[in-house]
Amino acid sequence: MPVSWFLLSLALGRNPVVVSLERLMEPQDTARCSLGLSCHLWDGDVLCLPGSLQSAPGPVLVPTHLQTELVLRCPQKTDCALCVRVVVHLAVHGRWAEPEEAGNSDSELQESRNASLQAQLVLSFQAYPIARCALLEVQVPADLVQPGQSVGSAVFDCFEASLGAEVQIWSYTKPRYQKELDLTQQLPDCRGLEVRDSIQSCWVLPWLNVSTDGDNVLLTLDVSEEQEFSFLLYLRPVPDALKSLWYKNLTGPQNITLNHTDLVPCLCIQVWSMEPDSERVEFCPFREDPGAHRNLWHIARLRILSPGVWQLDAPCCLPGKVTLCWQAPDQSLCQPLVPPVPQKNATVNKPQNFQLVTGHPNLCVQVSTWEKVQLQACLWADSLGPFKDDMLLVEMKTGLNNTSVCALEPSGCTPLPSMASTRAAHLGEQLLQDFQSHQCIQLWTDDNLGSLWACPMDKYIHRRWVLVWLACLLLAAALFFFLLLKKNRRKAARGARTALLLHSADGAGYERLVGALASALSQMPLRVAVDLWSRRELSAHGALAWFHQQRRRILQEDGVVILLFSPAAVAQCQQWLQLQTVEPGPHDALAAWLSCVLPDFLQGRATGRYVGVYFDGLLHPDSVPSPFRVAPLFSLPSQLPAFLDALQGGCSTSPGQPADRVERVAQALRSALDSCTSSSEAPGCCEEWHLGPCPTLE
Repeated sequence: MPVSWFLLSLALGRNPVVVSLERLMEPQDTARCSLGLSCHLWDGDVLCLPGSLQSAPGPVLVPTHLQTELVLRCPQKTDCALCVRVVVHLAVHGRWAEPEEAGNSDSELQESRNASLQAQLVLSFQAYPIARCALLEVQVPADLVQPGQSVGSAVFDCFEASLGAEVQIWSYTKPRYQKELDLTQQLPDCRGLEVRDSIQSCWVLPWLNVSTDGDNVLLTLDVSEEQEFSFLLYLRPVPDALKSLWYKNLTGPQNITLNHTDLVPCLCIQVWSMEPDSERVEFCPFREDPGAHRNLWHIARLRILSPGVWQLDAPCCLPGKVTLCWQAPDQSLCQPLVPPVPQKNATVNKPQNFQLVTGHPNLCVQVSTWEKVQLQACLWADSLGPFKDDMLLVEMKTGLNNTSVCALEPSGCTPLPSMASTRAAHLGEQLLQDFQSHQCIQLWTDDNLGSLWACPMDKYIHRRWVLVWLACLLLAAALFFFLLLKKNRRKAARGARTALLLHSADGAGYERLVGALASALSQMPLRVAVDLWSRRELSAHGALAWFHQQRRRILQEDGVVILLFSPAAVAQCQQWLQLQTVEPGPHDALAAWLSCVLPDFLQGRATGRYVGVYFDGLLHPDSVPSPFRVAPLFSLPSQLPAFLDALQGGCSTSPGQPADRVERVAQALRSALDSCTSSSEAPGCCEEWHLGPCPTLE
């Protein structure tokens, strides 16, 4: 029965030698040797006791290499068992003693050299729960005994083993003159070998075919009608771990549908018949699927647990590298610090950190593959504030007592001093003086690799231009506040509080409703920031960076973040909380601001900083996810006065918001809400989103 090299390589390891499955009709073990050697197999098994190493008294026979072949032992044509044939290659080890060393006469030495060479060869086999040891006596004629030369091989038929078992084989001689040989291999299951008609345990085994059907993946279980079997869908993040997703007892045949977005490389399937002692077959069909790998990176999240400590969350192991990088304030690419800082293999679901690294707001960590950077987060962004305009100096070891220094810039690492026309080159002498006088901060060091230094650049900015710039800023600020004071004196008296309005992208009609709310709030003593008014800046910097920057600015100014909940936003929040991801498409912005604000709620920092709102008739307050209920929640426009009072930090509305102004804001919101719900775009305003279904049976 021919078997492909690929399947046999999976079964037999790196050096497969079997080209077909031979059938052995003899029920007893047998042994044979290559031409010129003689073999005898002892009856029954022996004790597996290798004993201690001994010195060879002269030329001795030792095993040099182990090989295996898969065969079938078939007492009957349709009642076979998988069996492992072991081939042991033998050679002569040691040398003949010289006459003066042995103390024997020449005739005695010649007689010993003309004698044949014998050895007792032990084969030890383990495949849970089986453990056996077989003993072969091998004899080599005198004319083949050449020290250091191969003499042939011995073949043992055979050790029976279970399908899919891991087998371990050892070989040594008694007495033992060298370290025993060993070999570990994984045997195939019923799928790997075409033995369905030969091995009875494979007769009732369910067989699985995987195919695509549009956006879905179809799993077809090819089993006879009315046959009962069990189906388990699970994740195997590491070889010895299993996380069950879906288990069910079914009756064949069956078609099971999975959404293509649910596929990840470690998604596996086990099927087995409900017959007693039936074989389980494991399928992991998506290990090499490009779409499954894309889904995995889309699901993965890089979280900062505490300053300098991160965790990479993913359902499967990620084939990536973690690198420390330097993020300049100009939002250019984060530059990897390799070398001198070594990379780390990506480890999922465990806290990680770089040893001996001093905190700095510009130090970030990125997870990348050979294709691109997949994930990035700054380690001290929340604890040390915004990026600093510091110059990073890289000190590299170039010899026993020599080092070189270069300044990290977007164009590369500029040697100091240098004649290049870059910022670091112009300040090369001053930077070297700061470095040598220890005015720079050491961020990381290694005795063998080098060091990283952060040098402040503030003092190198020309003072005159600083003053001019400050004067311009003061003039612009004075003009801005003068115009605000002229427009609304009450607003100047109390001071305008800043607010960031966050919402989901639910269609053009809903965006007009959001715009109406933002415009109405701007008429109050509030300075409102919303992505609808900053599309160019949002496009230039990206959604995640823009929301992160706005949230930080608002909270530093003692402002407030307004979370506008809609049915679609609630559905996406629930999916984020469960899966740490949302569906791709128009809601990428929602995923971005969720990643910015959710840590404040989970870590108890939301009180006094956040307010939640929803529009009358579009959402029930109990629908808002529980983590967000720690913030005040208002329905608009019915609870507008209380909402405005919360925005002002609890001050009374009567001095700051006259009743007619509050009524005008409420009327504007009612008009916009009526227009949204009554127009042809109403489904875009109000429809609820539904998550993809669980696997369904057809």
